[in-house]
Amino acid sequence: MASTLVEKIIARASGLSSVAPGDIVTCKVDLAMFHDSSGPRRVGPRMRELGASVWDPSKVVVVTDHYTPAVDLESAAIQKLTREWVKENKVETFYDQQGICHIVLAEGGHLRPGMFCAGGDSHSTTGGAFGCYMAGFGAIEMTGVMVTGDIWTRVPQTVRVDWTGRLPEGVVAKDMMLLLCGALGVQNAFKVVEYGGEAVEALPMQERLVLTNMAAELGAETGLIAPDAVTLAAIRQAGGEVDDEAVRIWRSDPDAAFEAVHQFDASALEPQVALPNSPANAGPVAAAEARRIDQAYIGACVGAKLQDLHMAARVLDGRKVAAGVRLMIAPASAATMRKAAADGTLATLTEAGAILLPTGCGACAGYGAGVLADGEVCISSTNRNFKGRMGHMTSEVYLASPYTVAASAIEGRVCDPRPYLTDAA
Repeated sequence: MASTLVEKIIARASGLSSVAPGDIVTCKVDLAMFHDSSGPRRVGPRMRELGASVWDPSKVVVVTDHYTPAVDLESAAIQKLTREWVKENKVETFYDQQGICHIVLAEGGHLRPGMFCAGGDSHSTTGGAFGCYMAGFGAIEMTGVMVTGDIWTRVPQTVRVDWTGRLPEGVVAKDMMLLLCGALGVQNAFKVVEYGGEAVEALPMQERLVLTNMAAELGAETGLIAPDAVTLAAIRQAGGEVDDEAVRIWRSDPDAAFEAVHQFDASALEPQVALPNSPANAGPVAAAEARRIDQAYIGACVGAKLQDLHMAARVLDGRKVAAGVRLMIAPASAATMRKAAADGTLATLTEAGAILLPTGCGACAGYGAGVLADGEVCISSTNRNFKGRMGHMTSEVYLASPYTVAASAIEGRVCDPRPYLTDAA
């Protein structure tokens, strides 16, 4: 029977020869990940009440990223609790203040095609860029995973999204996803979005992570990209092991049945901006042009990877942030920070007037430095702009690519980044 990629992954994880959309099955978890906010402080008490221990400490990854670095006594206590739980449960892989969990998983070579992974965070969907199933689950579900190594799921329908052509200058994966949020909406529960086509195949690995990360903004269970040579190279570069056969095995069959197939032309795409207070309020940057800003923020799992910092530096090189505007940059991981320091990117950014923040989730989730005051306006490379998400309930957040955020920081208003990529500084 012809199967989609997600059906093949779930069939393997459930020990069945095949599955179909709507089937309810129990899957063996290959890897479970959670962070300091979703993990030990929520799962630990439940496990103690059950008198249970971790089913397999070698298959668990814990990352501190939401409350790092600790800025108050409550944050410090959560960090301490997390470290003690990891030690008590003999968890073998613990990244303490090394970056945002979704980026750290990719950098550590933990994800491989065909795996079934459970994450204690809604943006665990990021992992699907490696051709594996990875979705976000709540604390009760993750408690069950920690104790048994199993979780039930309903086999989802697959929505195929094909991007033809090539992206123009100044247009990137974030623009692709903002357009999709507007076109497909945010009510895609019990569906998986599988991305493909020439434009997707041309994307480097860090840009592919944006597509699967923001499957969460579409309301989908997860996002998937079939593995290819780019995937295998990224895994091996990160120290992971993967067989070349994965490219042949882990992909949808040519005659697989999709719930829907959507086609978009990458070559016709313009820079996008999502207006407050939903990623679905997206449209061409012209719709928001001239909106004055107080802050520009480049951060989060989706918007502060090394390539994102390179985009910002390309715009900011030899230029200055506008007076009265704060440009805040929080690299997505410690490894990103080191590489950006080594290649001169951080120097370019700070010379332009950017304020460098610690790595972590930070203001994206309303934590730590960079939160917004009453009535302030921010343009951000993050993935969500719900009311109150980055600070005060009356603040406004516009979502855009790192290119657009950096250009807007220079002008002090939302603007099209493309002139900054064609004109010499």
